[in-house]
Amino acid sequence: MTDHPGGIRWPLLLVGGVCLVGVGAAVGYRLRPDAPAPAMGSPAELAAPQGHGAESMGSRTTPSALPDAVVTLTPELISRAGIKTAVAEAGTTAASLRMPGVVQPNAYKEVAVTSLVSGRVVQVRGELGQRVATGDTLATVYSPEMADAQTAFIVARADQVAHALRQTRTQRLAAIGAVSREEVETLEAERALHDAAVEKARARLALLGIPEERAQRLAGPQDVVTTIDVRAPLAGVVTSRAANAGLNIDPATPLFTIVDLSTVWVIADLYERDFAKVRVGSPATVTSAAYPDLRLQGRVSYIDPQVQPQTRTAKLRVEVPNAAGQLRFGMYVDVQAGESVRSGLFVPAAAVQMVGVRPVVYVESQDHPGQFMERNVEVGASSGDRVPVLAGLEPGERVVTDGVFFLRAETERLRGSGP
Repeated sequence: MTDHPGGIRWPLLLVGGVCLVGVGAAVGYRLRPDAPAPAMGSPAELAAPQGHGAESMGSRTTPSALPDAVVTLTPELISRAGIKTAVAEAGTTAASLRMPGVVQPNAYKEVAVTSLVSGRVVQVRGELGQRVATGDTLATVYSPEMADAQTAFIVARADQVAHALRQTRTQRLAAIGAVSREEVETLEAERALHDAAVEKARARLALLGIPEERAQRLAGPQDVVTTIDVRAPLAGVVTSRAANAGLNIDPATPLFTIVDLSTVWVIADLYERDFAKVRVGSPATVTSAAYPDLRLQGRVSYIDPQVQPQTRTAKLRVEVPNAAGQLRFGMYVDVQAGESVRSGLFVPAAAVQMVGVRPVVYVESQDHPGQFMERNVEVGASSGDRVPVLAGLEPGERVVTDGVFFLRAETERLRGSGP
């Protein structure tokens, strides 16, 4: 081989050129717009916070609950917002069952007034809605039946008197032997029949409403009266009237209805699932939207033993006083019956807010004055002005009762301005 100054260099130059071409191709591939990015994690992984804080946030963020939000206020702003707090305290409350009810008359004090005799109504004094006392005259009825009964009594008593005179004369004749003993005994038997006829006629008059003293004054046809007064059997209010002058009636014809309104019945529907909560004798309170300040106290006096198959309810009855007559028949009222003592943690009702479907309270920080945190809680049914908290709150923590809407607005603003 002949030595040449360039014989050694050209293989080196060839190798170097190949390396430069490879490097240029690699650089061009990286600079292409459609080149894939390096595997450095997904966008979700890159956006997710790292460490303990990320884990805590993920555990609280659910479709029904947002993470607790903290609002920090200065003392001046707390005063201007009118923020006041109350302590969550353990206690007991009496829970009652609420049912809709309807006012009905007291059936034991409701009377349908009828005439004791048949006849024709000639005068009416009772008016619809009128308050009457026991014995007040409601109507007057002309009755031939009444006249016949009085006439029968007069005749029976006259026969009794005539027979007594005849018996006296016969006994005198028997004493001197002018009549037989058999005739005297016959008159004795007939006297019993006359006495029975008089008593029967007197009893009929009593049934027709004629007192004994008046019956004793019936001496002849001139003493017979042909009319009878229909009187109120009890004190109350006339709630219906069917009597009018000229109406022909019999003892089965209802003329008036009188109801004593001093007490009324409230009828409610008790659901089958609540049978164990109420019993006969349980205290009950009746309220009405028509009289917001009215609270009538009574007791459950009856629970129907039969369950309605369509509604699965039983009729419940509460008797309440109604001296002022404020409750009217057919009115809708609310009935609270039965009491059960319930213990737990309670907060004022004003402290609980609904954010969507979430009940929340705003808790004042015990370690950092001026800090308030929106806390998701689980609550039960309210009892008066207190609400039982089933979860999410500890005894002794202070919750905001006044100024809640200000804190709620600040919390929503902070959430809205977040990343």
